[in-house]
Amino acid sequence: MNKLFTPHALAGIQLKNRVVMAPMTRTRTLNDVADELVALYYAQRSSAGLVITEGLPVSEEGRGYLYTPGLYNEAQMQGWRKVTTAVHAKGGRIFAQLWHVGRMSHISLLPGKHAPVSSGTIPATNTTVFAWTESGEPGAVTPSVPRALETEEVRRVTADFVKSAQLAIEAGFDGVEIMAANGFIFDQFLSSQLNTRTDEYGGSIENRQRFLLETIDAISAAIGNNKVAVRLSPFGRIYDLAPYEGEEDTWAGITSALGQRELAYVHLYYQPNYATAPAPAERFKASFRKAFNGTIIAAGGFNRDSAEAALEKGEVDLVAFGVPFIANPDLVERMQNHWPLAESDRATYYGVSGSPEKGYTDYPVYQLK
Repeated sequence: MNKLFTPHALAGIQLKNRVVMAPMTRTRTLNDVADELVALYYAQRSSAGLVITEGLPVSEEGRGYLYTPGLYNEAQMQGWRKVTTAVHAKGGRIFAQLWHVGRMSHISLLPGKHAPVSSGTIPATNTTVFAWTESGEPGAVTPSVPRALETEEVRRVTADFVKSAQLAIEAGFDGVEIMAANGFIFDQFLSSQLNTRTDEYGGSIENRQRFLLETIDAISAAIGNNKVAVRLSPFGRIYDLAPYEGEEDTWAGITSALGQRELAYVHLYYQPNYATAPAPAERFKASFRKAFNGTIIAAGGFNRDSAEAALEKGEVDLVAFGVPFIANPDLVERMQNHWPLAESDRATYYGVSGSPEKGYTDYPVYQLK
């Protein structure tokens, strides 16, 4: 039996296999509330051992993309309850990914058209976000220049994460994953290039990692550490995140800090992919496996064979698949039976205009001939 399809005990819950549906932004909600279509989408893919939702903004300020369902008020909580109920009815397990984009936003998305917030004031220039264009249409725009959060505001953002986590548990999620990857707000604080602060959240490695660790600990105190996970992208370069001085030491500090915390799991994503990560990332991968005794999820360009190889080597415990789940709601069954995989239509990855189900919930399961 392939290890990929064997059960795994995850922080007190039993997963039926080691396949994880990775978080993927799909921009399908006009009013920022998950609805029946969203519930169907996740339920269709609930044969994964673990489903992780798309990133859910923890506040209006944390939003960087149009049509993304949040988790910071009662209506949103009730919407996500439909999703968790549908997934659990099919025997699935589901974590909510909690998200604050930091500087990766645009004034057209934010209350009062205020500037996005970050660790400092350096904008992301070689990338775009999905917001309102000057003509008033949805489209790709350059992120706005951010302002630096005041010291007390950093603690307020942590409180926003805690509230969102509590709503997630009320909505029936099995746990939460803190989005600390891909150049969003926690990466912006970790980076010595972007974080030029002189308060307790800037300067030294310890200070720059304080925001993330305080947030992890605050959420753990509120809902239990066995329901808290974190996603990281060590040495990531997405969304205009540049190399910075002391980067390897920074990630070594994260390794040590998380090694002391008994979280549900840590989700690691590498660029260009997990198998071909740069040398510093390879060193991080090895040291993290030794330091962290809990479940490790790997993401980054896996297929069935490479996932199986990583599991057999003992590098990771679970493997996340993203794009393959878009066109293959029955991805687990297809991989298990060596059935061919369908190709997804990139033109329908995002958006809600016209028919929101197109390229979302209309992909069929495999039919034996």
